[in-house]
Amino acid sequence: MFTRRQFLLAGGSLGVAALALEVLPRLGGDALLSEPAVAEEAFEVSHSDREWRDLLSAEQYQVLRKQGTERAYSSPLNDEHRAGTFSCAGCQLALFPSANKFDSHTGWPSFWAPLEHAVAERSDRAFGLQRTEVHCRRCGGHLGHVFDDGPAPTGLRYCMNGLAMNFIAQAA
Repeated sequence: MFTRRQFLLAGGSLGVAALALEVLPRLGGDALLSEPAVAEEAFEVSHSDREWRDLLSAEQYQVLRKQGTERAYSSPLNDEHRAGTFSCAGCQLALFPSANKFDSHTGWPSFWAPLEHAVAERSDRAFGLQRTEVHCRRCGGHLGHVFDDGPAPTGLRYCMNGLAMNFIAQAA
């Protein structure tokens, strides 16, 4: 039987361990815990940090350049159902056709497949979890993650941040 003090100490220790898994790699700790940052890769479209800050809103910068995540159900793109194309908010590269969008009931725009040669993926071990991060192949902007719980025909769910994208409606 655990005492209240033992329970609190165990919980606190787990919290510290989880924080260490997230923070230590970013401070130069164990390289096995984290993949290289986007900034270390070369992309067709590149800007200095200052230029990205000037080009993007503060919220877009946090998502696209700092791998942030917007709050669930906060993006108007989650409810976008017109025919058109979702593009990268950083470089305007077309990423997803609206025909591939579906309602995943997760609170983020979700797609079962991107356009060909639009996105790239890398391992993401943030928060001690193994996930697959999705980024724009042209500018390296963080878009979201891909999971294997999506619908046919791919079985994939590209769970994207609305702040990372723009929508261009198809001309009538």
